[in-house]
Amino acid sequence: MSLKFITAEEAATYVKHDDNVGFSGFTPAGCPKVIPEAIARRAEQEHKEGRPFKIGMFTGASTGDHLDGALARAEAVKFRTPYQSNKDMRTLLNAHGAEYFDMHLSELAQSLRYGFLGRVDVAIVEAVDVTEDGEIVPAEGVGILPTICRLADKILIELNRFHPKELRGIHDIYEPEDPPMRREIPVYKPSDRIGQPFVKVDPKKIVGVVETNREPDGSKFAPLDDVTLAIGRNVSDFLVGEMKAGRLPKSFLPLQSGVGNVANAVLGCMGENEAIPPFTVYTEVIQDAVIKLMDQGRVTFASGCSLSVSHEALREIYARLDFFKDKLLLRPQEISNNPEVVRRLGVITINTALEADIFGNVNSTHVLGTKMMNGIGGSGDFTRSGYVSIFTTPSTAKDGKISSFVPMVSHMDHSEHSVKVIISEYGVADLRGKSPVQRAREIIERCAHPEYRPLLHAYLDRGVKGHTPQSLDACFAFHRAFIETGDMRNVKF
Repeated sequence: MSLKFITAEEAATYVKHDDNVGFSGFTPAGCPKVIPEAIARRAEQEHKEGRPFKIGMFTGASTGDHLDGALARAEAVKFRTPYQSNKDMRTLLNAHGAEYFDMHLSELAQSLRYGFLGRVDVAIVEAVDVTEDGEIVPAEGVGILPTICRLADKILIELNRFHPKELRGIHDIYEPEDPPMRREIPVYKPSDRIGQPFVKVDPKKIVGVVETNREPDGSKFAPLDDVTLAIGRNVSDFLVGEMKAGRLPKSFLPLQSGVGNVANAVLGCMGENEAIPPFTVYTEVIQDAVIKLMDQGRVTFASGCSLSVSHEALREIYARLDFFKDKLLLRPQEISNNPEVVRRLGVITINTALEADIFGNVNSTHVLGTKMMNGIGGSGDFTRSGYVSIFTTPSTAKDGKISSFVPMVSHMDHSEHSVKVIISEYGVADLRGKSPVQRAREIIERCAHPEYRPLLHAYLDRGVKGHTPQSLDACFAFHRAFIETGDMRNVKF
């Protein structure tokens, strides 16, 4: 059959009020842009004429402002899952303008297939190529693409000419069977290819193709400061120490690193440390530092779900695609984040904490326990199964008014049973094989800001009985002090 080329406005007419819509991509990478904007305009017009118009949203992870931002501002969202990071979407969700449920990213595709989350009416896909027999070549992000394409009644394609068709071959599209037919995922090293370089769909489901030429939103990383560099060096030195102690193989192991400036700093410092041999990456988001280290020969291969890089880095990749193409592999998040693969490969996992308590529990998602920041993302997928699971965080926020280390986290995403190492700019708290009180002293002395150490020791020394000496009368005193005075240093027990 021949493909039907339409406008973004025509594409938006295929999306009805109360539909559940799946979107391609993972971070802004690989996310459609002009069709979501057209849906937002349609929603605004429907609202103006007194008619309801809201859709359910399934995405890979966060998206760009053209998608999350546009639909949030149009109040066109019925529900949203999983991870998000757009300011307007976050405001909408925290105000209960739309329902939001946070999920481990590796579980979303299978939850859709199992029928846990309802139907998928429409899949909206950014692609670099599509054939008349139904081969879709994704852009620079994959997410839940193969699953939403298979489940959706209708598929709309945003064919973005900004990306070269030569991206064909950089993807490895594999969808596991559901139980009881599921077998092991045959990834034994990050470079293993196990699927197809495209998503194959029934071409009859492709109801329209919208041609565009839109640059991705891209990620702009802030310059590294003394704090992020110190965290990066502490991580790097810790891993070198693990090799010297014989707890890491001399050949090293695959690395996963989360999103943002701290993750970039960690990777950069590891690349500069000559005691660490060239290594591979098995992660969800491939950022600028990986591309730079690949160019230097320090990263030999990177498997991920998306190229979430700056505009400059993406142009560099496209300009030298022959060099990078056999060193990069983009997979669905069900594979990139799969805990079974992570545990079997022995992935070293490094993620960012919003706050941690002195006993080793980590909050990745909620400010003061109530306000959703972004979501758990893939941190849980990797943390529970990592060879060694590391969390990093600056010791303070808001010019020292907030301590990242508190008596009890205001919301818990990762328990003490999964968190093995915590690292701040001040040092490394190795929690392996330690009791709750031993962990607390390790975290206070090695990671907390010096201004907060006496306060945290005072809390620990309150004489509460029990294996974990948590005072239910005072465990949130730091948070109360910030709410009442704007500064946790004003805490009173």
